[in-house]
Amino acid sequence: MAYKPYLSIFLSATLMAPAPLLAQAPTTQSESASPGNRVGDWVKRATKPYKWQQVAPINLANSNRIDALMRAGNIYLSLKDAIALALENNLDISVQRYGANIAQSNYRRALAGGFANPFTGGVANSSTGGAVGGSGILGSTPGAQQTSITTGALIAGLDPVLQSTLSFSHRTTPQTSLFVTGTNSLVSNNKVANVSLSKNWLTGTSATLGFNNNFLFQNSGRNDFNPSRTAIADLTINQHLLQGFGLAINRRNIYIAKNNIAVADLVFRQQVMTTISSIINIYWDLVSYNEDLRVKQQALQLNQKLYDDNKKQVEIGTLAPIEIIRAEAEVARSQQDLTIAQTNVLQQETVIKSALSRTGLSSPGLAEARIIPTDRISMADAEATLPAQDLMAKALQLRPELDQQRISIENAKLGLRGSKNALLPSIDAFVDLRNTGLAGDVNAIPAPPIAGAPATGVPITRSPLSVDQFFLGGYGTAVKQVLGRNFPDYVAGVTLNIPIRNRQAREDVVRDQITLRQSEVRLQQQLNQVRVEVENALIGLQQGRARFQTAVKNRVLQEQTLDAEQKKYALGASTIFFVIQAQRDLTSAQAAEVAALSTYAHARVEIERSTGQTLAAYDVQIDEAVKGVVARPPDAVK
Repeated sequence: MAYKPYLSIFLSATLMAPAPLLAQAPTTQSESASPGNRVGDWVKRATKPYKWQQVAPINLANSNRIDALMRAGNIYLSLKDAIALALENNLDISVQRYGANIAQSNYRRALAGGFANPFTGGVANSSTGGAVGGSGILGSTPGAQQTSITTGALIAGLDPVLQSTLSFSHRTTPQTSLFVTGTNSLVSNNKVANVSLSKNWLTGTSATLGFNNNFLFQNSGRNDFNPSRTAIADLTINQHLLQGFGLAINRRNIYIAKNNIAVADLVFRQQVMTTISSIINIYWDLVSYNEDLRVKQQALQLNQKLYDDNKKQVEIGTLAPIEIIRAEAEVARSQQDLTIAQTNVLQQETVIKSALSRTGLSSPGLAEARIIPTDRISMADAEATLPAQDLMAKALQLRPELDQQRISIENAKLGLRGSKNALLPSIDAFVDLRNTGLAGDVNAIPAPPIAGAPATGVPITRSPLSVDQFFLGGYGTAVKQVLGRNFPDYVAGVTLNIPIRNRQAREDVVRDQITLRQSEVRLQQQLNQVRVEVENALIGLQQGRARFQTAVKNRVLQEQTLDAEQKKYALGASTIFFVIQAQRDLTSAQAAEVAALSTYAHARVEIERSTGQTLAAYDVQIDEAVKGVVARPPDAVK
């Protein structure tokens, strides 16, 4: 029965201590009126920190926009709708949406005192099968420069920790003398119920508040109190004075984790820009393949007409039969070119379907649907572009990977600060405040006679008046003594720990400095690369315009040449060889015009990407990309 008070305190402390640390869940009036609901809510709050939180399963259903664009088995797709479908369904963007959640989780982990796990999200481009490189420490290069985060002064966990011990022991210890215990076989029954609460702070302070309880019964006649009850309240405070001292040092992982949230947003923005640029390119590729298909169809029609005309002339005897063979061979070659053009269109449609849907070709309706692009590539009479220096300045301001690298430098500096602090000796000040209480019953076990005393043969027995009355009582008496501070202990001091050579800390500082220098070089490398990309994009745009203008002139010339050859052939002043050659030259010129216009379209996309203006150029809202829902309705099918 004497053990019940300790068990009650132990269980109460164990169950009640976490409650103030948990957020209070809101309850309705009807819920608060029900005792059953109150108990259930309390249990949920008490057990919530020890249950894993489930992340919602992935959503592989395509958005309704695809069905809205489908008519009679065809998807009539504008460029704006292609971009909207990418924001809603593209898997590269879907994968990158989790980056923000990971960064937020790492930030909450850092708030609890844990190390800031590195952000390893990289930018992918599955539409082209390639990948875009990241920015070192926080980009897509796994593990690069992350070692600086894990060095430096250690940071203790910031969440309170409740520890408790409940034990029972039975010990039998042989004794060499009766003088101390009154028996040669000391039997001790010990019951312990201890509880403590520990907490660390970002100032480098730690504290532990403990309450220890001990119930002891022995078969010794020498004890004045048996059984005895001991209660001890103990408060220990420790403060780092050099290594690990201060908010700046101990908050560095929180700052790094918070920076990584910004990095996750920048990586997501870069992913959206990369994906949108890729979608625009493959859309213009499909438009170009359709135009090339039209050219090949026209070529086949011309060759078929030439074959039919020659056949009629052979039948009436005005043309040699060999000319039919030549015309028929040209028809066969045109049919082959047409087949290749048709399969190119089908392949490009497959690429677009995969990029704009979550399920790819697993949906029969989507797999069998044909994509009809409703936009055409056009070229303005003059380019409305800024001077090269202005475009470079805009690129340096808008390119998200540059901001990622700048944040990586800041994080490297934070890690270096912790490594420098770890060079200092460890000097800690501590204070220990303890109050002890003791209570018990008068020992009813007779004590053997003391050696040298007159031998009476009668064991010594105690009366309640033979012991100090202050200690008589139960567990409540011991607790009263603790609260009354009847037996206080005070300890204060300083501990000093000086590593003699300190080689590990010194090399950590050197390594983190090298890491920082690498990040700075990478930033300059990226700045140079951005300038080169902008300059090359401008050159590519100029070349694309010039090639298209040249291709248009060449196509017009070939049309005139073919017309002249056909007229001469009709008058008998030319041969079928020259007509066929003129038709081939026209087909090649038309194909070159299509290719030049496609190259120009890609150059426009590249200059928008290299200057960081892709989202603004196509009115892409990053909030819609985050949600995966585009508010703009689908374009009406004309």
